[in-house]
Amino acid sequence: MLSMNSHISRREMIKGSVAATALAFMQFPLSSFGFAEPEEEATLIPFLDPQPLNPNRPMLNWERLQSWVTPNEQVFAVSHYGMATVDASAWRLEISGLVKSPKHLSLDEIKARNRKQIIATLECSGNSSSPGFLGAVGNVRWTGTPLAPLLRECGLYQRGIEVVFFGADEKTEKIREKDYLQNFARSLSVKDALRDDVILAYEMNGEPLPKEHGAPLRLVVPGWFGIAWVKWLTRIEVLDRRFMSKFMGRDYVTIRGEEKDGHTVWRETSVGPIDVKSITARAVRLKNGTVRISGAAWTDGTPLKKVELQIDGGNWITVQLDKKQQAKYSWTFWNYDWKNPSPGEHTVVSRAVDAEGRIQPSPDDPAIKLKRTYWEANQQYPRKLKIT
Repeated sequence: MLSMNSHISRREMIKGSVAATALAFMQFPLSSFGFAEPEEEATLIPFLDPQPLNPNRPMLNWERLQSWVTPNEQVFAVSHYGMATVDASAWRLEISGLVKSPKHLSLDEIKARNRKQIIATLECSGNSSSPGFLGAVGNVRWTGTPLAPLLRECGLYQRGIEVVFFGADEKTEKIREKDYLQNFARSLSVKDALRDDVILAYEMNGEPLPKEHGAPLRLVVPGWFGIAWVKWLTRIEVLDRRFMSKFMGRDYVTIRGEEKDGHTVWRETSVGPIDVKSITARAVRLKNGTVRISGAAWTDGTPLKKVELQIDGGNWITVQLDKKQQAKYSWTFWNYDWKNPSPGEHTVVSRAVDAEGRIQPSPDDPAIKLKRTYWEANQQYPRKLKIT
């Protein structure tokens, strides 16, 4: 304890704190402070089951995963009716249906509204449904304007229950033996559409929205699969009944069975919120011989409780989560330092657990064992590597 006549200036206190922190970092590893050890001079250990990549199609390369925010050129894009070409200068967004004050807004008028930025993971609902389709996911900084204030300004009638989003992309579909020109469209309940984090986005990672990602405007629904994030947005319509287009009621419908009392009960559900999920992305050997295994995990916005790693069928090990780079709807990086691994071939697999107790399932888990469609593939994904 200092005596009454002791005197230490504020500058000296700061200098002392800095010196103490520096001394602590010299005496203890970075992991003691929640940081991973640096990967300087680390050697990549290729997986024995490499991720097939198509050079002509953007796809996340898991073994090169180091950036928390995914560069635009690595973010997977898909279109169901072809890529729409929209003249931004002539484009208008229509808001109509069961609203008191319909609107038609130009891009400049939308950009003049309150600006909101959100970091959210975009995942194709078919991602990881096969070894050749593993990288259809990315973590992106989206910028636009919130949807909810715009809908409220239009004045929703009380009987409105559904908000439908139409894209400019279109195709003739055969429905009940007749041909109908259809725009790509998806819907949200009014409750979901009025979430304060749903935005109309015109920028992607600080750049104007690229054509393949829906320029000039797309819907961003954090925590939902990308099928709900309608691109080339042209019209928003409020309805008083369920919207059952191809991509709500016939396609992007998950069929799964549940064994109950000796019978199998089958049900169909429309693809919507993201499932709890993780993947083992890369492995490197550090200078000291330790093998660092790392990856990413994500949820529908429910807090991530933990990620566990299993090596060669052993006990599940809780891994270290990256606390520095986090956002509600973004993925979380994780890593585990495997000390003194034995030479030979090994199998590693991760699983994520959210705060509500949902666990990423193994392929034989009853939750997905009888799933017959490839959408919503969130099964644990084992990876094989060889230590030499």
